[in-house]
Amino acid sequence: MIFVTGATGLLGTHVLAELSRRNLKIRALKRRNSDLTAARKLFDYYFGETGPQKFQQIEWVEGDILDICSLQKGIAGCSVVYHCAALVSFRRRDFRKLVKLNKEGTANVVNVCLGAGIDHLCYVSSTAAIGRSAAQTVYRETNKWVTDPENSGYAISKYSAENEVWRGVEEGLNAVIVNPSVILGPGNWNESSLSIFKVIKKGLRFYTPGMNAFVDARDVAFVMAELSEKRIFNDRFLVIAENLKYRDLFVKIADAFGVKGPSIEAKPWMAAIVWRLESFLTLFGKKQNITRETAHSSMSISQYSNEKIKAKIGMKFRTMEDTVNNTVTFFNQYN
Repeated sequence: MIFVTGATGLLGTHVLAELSRRNLKIRALKRRNSDLTAARKLFDYYFGETGPQKFQQIEWVEGDILDICSLQKGIAGCSVVYHCAALVSFRRRDFRKLVKLNKEGTANVVNVCLGAGIDHLCYVSSTAAIGRSAAQTVYRETNKWVTDPENSGYAISKYSAENEVWRGVEEGLNAVIVNPSVILGPGNWNESSLSIFKVIKKGLRFYTPGMNAFVDARDVAFVMAELSEKRIFNDRFLVIAENLKYRDLFVKIADAFGVKGPSIEAKPWMAAIVWRLESFLTLFGKKQNITRETAHSSMSISQYSNEKIKAKIGMKFRTMEDTVNNTVTFFNQYN
């Protein structure tokens, strides 16, 4: 039996689908008020007529990674844990929440895994937890973390969570860490990494000059399952498909929707005005979508290497054209 946290999120639902393809028994953690609609739609989309049957084979349990008792009940009888649950936010006011859920929540998962004597843990971290260096243009697993005021609260929380996993390894836990880049794929239209699809479909005139790494949710789930199946432990792997300029990604999405793509480059001063304005509007109840950190990221060049995971399991990543088209097809069908 495999236990999955964060099972209702973008990656979590794809992990459920990947494990279902492999005919593995799954127990998935959800909160009391979690909506399973998106997960059901995803199974219908990927499995067609057999989707409902496969979805019903998942054992859903209520709980929270901050509730140790619910974790103990959920993990009981399981041999493998996929820890996908996390809070993703770049708002400075969310720093305590990030540390609470990402670091302390992961510590809880590690402790319960050790107590239950599970076979192994697969933890989903992020490229945000990879150390930064001005001297390097391409980041790899070997990059060392450096404390810096420019590190986002999210990055700090994920790096701290990784340390909890390594602490578990020192105490005898078999574990592997994956560090995916920005994950794209069918899911909740309003989820952080997918919200750009909604914006571009409505019409987006501006693009930013930055570059980042992107990966298909299907590929991340496949890598996790392969590492688990091949029993590759006590290591970490960057999981990225392509390093892509934001403009190129935005154009691909616009083309898939059949709408006009962005054509005006946003300047740094423009981004600075936007994030400050959004920060001010939070005083009136508006959700802040663009922060200082995301504005800075959209202007910077970040590239990551996928050489290690490709060499380890012979991974062949999907193209971003495939990812975008798959995502848009799902959105057109279910939204």
